[in-house]
Amino acid sequence: MIKVKNIKLLGILLAVLVIFLGVRPLFTQTITNDSIASAIILVLIGIAYIVIVAKPQWAKAVFFFEGIIIGISGYTLLATPYNYLLGIIGLAIVVIAVLAYLQKLPMSILKYFYR
Repeated sequence: MIKVKNIKLLGILLAVLVIFLGVRPLFTQTITNDSIASAIILVLIGIAYIVIVAKPQWAKAVFFFEGIIIGISGYTLLATPYNYLLGIIGLAIVVIAVLAYLQKLPMSILKYFYR
């Protein structure tokens, strides 16, 4: 059985990999709005995962701000069909985070926010 420390270390390594994959295109190809939006979203997801592994009680707040960042960066930086999609996804994440704060989600989902 894998110990909790090893699982946390594996999660942090995965988060660092996501951050690396987000930043790498900025150095290897021409910088476009698509690459900037992808880098912002991937780097923030990696940072958010590291924060949630370190402080599980911050999951709701991190989820809320991730929704805002994904929605705003996707909506402002991407082209027409994709900006609406990421705006809707960001809004959905924000709504889920607010419902988690209010404890209005089913217990099967709330268990991930309250540890």
